[in-house]
Amino acid sequence: MMKHPVGPVLRMCDEVDFVIDAIRDDNPDREVEVIDRGSYVRVQADGYLLVTEDSLKNHLGDGFEIGSLEGMLSSFAGRIKTASDQIEWTLVASPNAPTT
Repeated sequence: MMKHPVGPVLRMCDEVDFVIDAIRDDNPDREVEVIDRGSYVRVQADGYLLVTEDSLKNHLGDGFEIGSLEGMLSSFAGRIKTASDQIEWTLVASPNAPTT
């Protein structure tokens, strides 16, 4: 069990597995846990999680924009930070979050 799980809660849809694959690609050194609850999927890692538009496009096609992911989010854990090309979930002052 993770001490500080952060990440998205995604509504179940045809694209959800591709989004999970993109998240795994963007977090190769982190344990990414997926909890399937039937109507939604919780995707989480301990303290920090990232998804980029490039990874989403690799799995969902060049027409996919990161803003489209927001429509799939039913909730999230942690603090969310959105940018034009990525979304991050963190804890405040998380010791696991990478420094830039």
